[in-house]
Parts: sequence; C-alpha cells; structure tokens
Amino acid sequence: MKRLGIFSAIITIVVVILAALSFQLMRAQQPVHRASRTNNVLTIYNWGEYIDPSLVKKFEKQTGYQVNYVTFDSNEAMYTKVKQGGTAYDIAVPSDYMVDKMRQEGLLEPLDLNKIPNVKYYDPEYMNLAFDPNNHYSLPYFWGTLGIAYNDQRVKRSEIQEWNDLWSDKWNGKIMLTDSARDMLGVALASDNQSVNTTSSMALNVAAKKLMALAPNTQAILADEIMNYMVSGESSLAVVYSGQAAEMAAQNPHIKYVIPKGIGNMWVDNLVIPKTVANKPAAYAFLNFMSDPRNAAQNAEWVGYSTPNKGALKYLPKSLTQDREWYPTSEQLKGKEVYRNLSPYWTQQYNDLWLQVKMHQ
Repeated sequence: MKRLGIFSAIITIVVVILAALSFQLMRAQQPVHRASRTNNVLTIYNWGEYIDPSLVKKFEKQTGYQVNYVTFDSNEAMYTKVKQGGTAYDIAVPSDYMVDKMRQEGLLEPLDLNKIPNVKYYDPEYMNLAFDPNNHYSLPYFWGTLGIAYNDQRVKRSEIQEWNDLWSDKWNGKIMLTDSARDMLGVALASDNQSVNTTSSMALNVAAKKLMALAPNTQAILADEIMNYMVSGESSLAVVYSGQAAEMAAQNPHIKYVIPKGIGNMWVDNLVIPKTVANKPAAYAFLNFMSDPRNAAQNAEWVGYSTPNKGALKYLPKSLTQDREWYPTSEQLKGKEVYRNLSPYWTQQYNDLWLQVKMHQ
C-alpha cells in the first residue's frame, strides 16, 4: 500500500508537469490563433472617399470579412508604401500609368480571372488597355477624361470645342490650369496633334513654349483649390478631370463640362492585388463583389464618377448614363490615350519643363 501511494504520488507529479507543459504549449500556440483571426481582415488601400461606405458594410455582412480601410493622396505615395512592404495591403487602387509601373517592377499579383466570375460585366472598351494588356494585373474601377469645365453663364459651349480654343484672346485672365506637368504638357501636345505620351525633346519644348504663350489667359495654376474658384463663380474655365467637374456641377448647376475633340487623356483607376497581400481569398471576394453590376452602380452614384461596368448602367439614372460628357460615345473617345509609365529621365523632363512654364506665369 505504501509503494502504491508513492507510485500514485509520482503519477500525480507527472500529470502536473504534463499539464504545465500543455499550458505553456497552448500559450505558445496563441499567436497562430490570432493570425487565423487576422485572415478575416481585408486591408484596402484607396483614395479618400472613393467608395460608398455602405457597400463596405454590405461586403462585411455578406462575407464575414472585416475591412481595414487605409487611404492615400497620390499614386506616388501608394507606390512607395507598397514597394517598402511592411504593411499587408490586400487591395490597392492605382491609376493607369502606375499599374504599368507596378506590374513592370513585380509589385502586383497576377489575377486569376476565373475567381472573379463577375468580370463578364465589364465593358470591353475599358479592358485590355495599353497599361495592362489582357488585364493580367488589374480591373477597371472608375474612368473618365481630362477636359474643360466652364460656367455656362459666361462661356458658350460652341466656344470651347478643341484644346486650341483655350488660347483665344477672349479668355484673358479667365482660365484655371491644373498644377500637373503631365496633364498640362499633355494639353499642349494634344493641341498640336501630338501624343500625350510623347518622348520627343523637340515636341515637349514646343509644348512648353505654347503653354507659356497661354500666360495672358491664365488666372492661376492650382490643384484641388480649382473647385472652390469654379463653384463660387470666381473663374470661368478650368482644365480638370471629369470627376472633378462632376463634383463642381453638383454644387453649382451652371458648371458644365466638355471633352475637347481630338487627342487627349482618358484616365482609368484600377483595382489590383499588391504583392503585400495577406488575404487572397478576401481580396478575390472583394473584386467579385465590386464587379457585381448593382454594387458597381451604387458605388458610381455615391462617388460620382463613371463606371466601366457595362452591366451597372441599367441600374443608373438615364439622365446620367445618357449624358455624353460623363458617358461619351466611342466617337468622342477617338484619339484619347491613357497615360503610359515614363522612364525617370522623361518624367524629369516633363517636370522640369512644367516648372519653367510656371515660372513664366
């Protein structure tokens, strides 16, 4: 009996030791469970106010994923963060030329379109563009054009049909220019029937001189502040993106928008999966969710930009989809180009020439 008691004591000690070891092992395994929980998180890296918040909630409710929404204010800022790594962005929203740059540098995951059945609803007009042939890395999110916003109380539509109309003497001190080397040199290039992606020193120098000649008509060169000037009526004309013009028109019904004939810029913002992705299933679920026509239509109404989702058009007001400045015809888009990613050398050339133009104002 005594030996049995000793044996029982030994067994008890062993059990206690095993229990302690088991507890320590469970503690060591807890981070794995936390990692598992983080797989329920989808981190989206997007421009500010560039998605309907109610759609985010709808996605969370339908899928069980929790969305972590992080914003950036420029393509370059987004590019730098993704390239540095460290933060697991599952979805990002770069513009056309930045998609080109990121795919060339291996910063994007190739898309398996079989996992995005709703891809069939996209308009072919906005697929397979030069910056991402066959959409191996991106899906179009919103699109638009670079054009001219004008106040119809001071400017007649017939007076601004082409880019060259900006150089008319009648607009002395009345035009706001967007502070963008690529956009404004592109305007000057387009006005001379040159590609907005030109890499010709001669053509660029001619374009810069032409912009300097626009100085008498230039009221100011600004960025986002242009909206305030146009909405308040302090300015008559402005070179802006269609989305900006839509925001202006929502606040001032006298603001109209025109897409100049001929060569010009058509922009496309895109959904991509960066190499930083930590939750691919959630990323694909989100891409398919946003490609659903009803969701795309709801998002387009909230954001105010044009959707590339052809299936979404029937869910949008006809007053919107039949407005040819926001949803132009193929004929209107003839000659329009998306920006290509330029080499560092040519990017610097554009920036240097634009600085010279601004110093001349």
